[in-house]
Amino acid sequence: MSDLLGRLRGRGWRMTSQRRVVAEVLAGDHVHLTADEVHARAAARLPEISRAAVYNILGELGRLGEVAEVSAHGRAKRYDPNAHHPHQHLVCESCGTIRDVHPTGDPLAALPADDRFGFTVTEAEVIYRGLCPACLPGPGGA
Repeated sequence: MSDLLGRLRGRGWRMTSQRRVVAEVLAGDHVHLTADEVHARAAARLPEISRAAVYNILGELGRLGEVAEVSAHGRAKRYDPNAHHPHQHLVCESCGTIRDVHPTGDPLAALPADDRFGFTVTEAEVIYRGLCPACLPGPGGA
């Protein structure tokens, strides 16, 4: 689960009402909201918050390394507050739902030395794609 608000307080980040509401909106498990979704949820709590303020706060959180930007193949960029918890993503190819997953094994070790072309690999990003239960054809799905 994201502990974004606690991390920001621990950093001594100046907690304005706008920053606080954006951090609260991003709290929870499997949170991967677009900037527009963050704005809509933040505006429901703090009507005077502007779209520009939300974009600025998300950009600042990204630069601080407190949220990660997730791109899901041709869809709007989403913001993941679980930036400090190593994980991968499972993406529904139909509706775009994103879930955090924690596969076993080291993805860096999965790349053979011959396929590294002399690179010193420091990070791997794996995205699993498929259909979520709601989008599967048949009972319970689409």
